[in-house]
Amino acid sequence: MARVRDIPIDEVPADVRPVYQRFATDYGPFLNQVKVFAHRPPALKHLMGMLLDFADEAVLPKRYLEIALVVASKLMECTYCVGHHAPRLVDLGVAPESVDRILDETVPGFDAVDHLVRDYAVQVTENPQRIRDGMFGELRRHFSEEQIVELTLRTALCGFFNRFNDALQIEMEDGVIEDMLSRGFTEASLPHHADAAD
Repeated sequence: MARVRDIPIDEVPADVRPVYQRFATDYGPFLNQVKVFAHRPPALKHLMGMLLDFADEAVLPKRYLEIALVVASKLMECTYCVGHHAPRLVDLGVAPESVDRILDETVPGFDAVDHLVRDYAVQVTENPQRIRDGMFGELRRHFSEEQIVELTLRTALCGFFNRFNDALQIEMEDGVIEDMLSRGFTEASLPHHADAAD
């Protein structure tokens, strides 16, 4: 259970309920996260609403988005986000072994663009003030400026979600681990943390 009470859908303002429902089911399964965000309906409405809009527009190819999200989540050791996004990468044709080794210098099955996105996500997460102009030159060879902005935004926002999930100890929904295991992962694929000290 999270460190705060779960907020059911009937306790949020009527104009926020469609975002709550859609993010928890169609975008998700992110119900446990939504129940926590619902303490602040404007955050739920605008943050999750923005992500739903991005999903509808699909400006950035999903493979590159999921590479960035898994990279950020693995660097931040966010069990919740790795558990949700690693299976999506498998669904997009990336082998579980490659997902597990996504931070290695060379990832099996990755092409040059996959590695570029991975390297950029590492830089955005760990050293955003030290990203070289050359990396942006490479990004421009493969992505529009709109796509680069979204890739940057989503990678940085993932770091926010990683911190939020871990600080409030949001648990994974039922079935998420089983979903990972059914796609060839093991429980060792997930970051594990010691329980918080009292």
